[in-house]
Amino acid sequence: MEKQLFTVTVFSENQVGLLNQISIIYTRRGINIESLTVSPSSVEGVHKFTITSWSNRELMEKVVQQIEKRIDVLRAFLYTDDELVYQEVALYKVPTVKLLDETNLEDIIRAHNARILEITREYTVLEKTGHNDETEALFEVLKKYDIRQFVRSGRIAVTKSTQEYFTQFLEDETRRRALGML
Repeated sequence: MEKQLFTVTVFSENQVGLLNQISIIYTRRGINIESLTVSPSSVEGVHKFTITSWSNRELMEKVVQQIEKRIDVLRAFLYTDDELVYQEVALYKVPTVKLLDETNLEDIIRAHNARILEITREYTVLEKTGHNDETEALFEVLKKYDIRQFVRSGRIAVTKSTQEYFTQFLEDETRRRALGML
């Protein structure tokens, strides 16, 4: 089966050890996690994990089922890139003197839609928000300026759906509780 990049979003309570439990599920199936971000979600007290990995749909569906069996997990969802709006953030630290010698620095920054976050005598920090290939393209251009530090965040994503699936899940749970079904 052909591998493709999948994004799993996990909504959970903020409990110690959950990240370890989730990573073990991936490890047992021999799936490498490409990127991982965790942050509070739009629902108070609920955190959102966004995990990307290369695999096939059948295996990833099993991963999602296993994740949902964890006590602290409220719900998990599986997506492909065409179902999401997503971004990454990258920071590049380059010696200022190298940049000052570049005559078309402004063109490079504009062409890559980057921003200058900080300039000191010793270094300049640039920021680029975009997809992985876009942040990587700027990295390749800046290599000749002696990049001192580089870091890229994991993926952050929202669905293209007009409805938030997790919010719908919470509303359904509330209705079931009100009807005494839970």
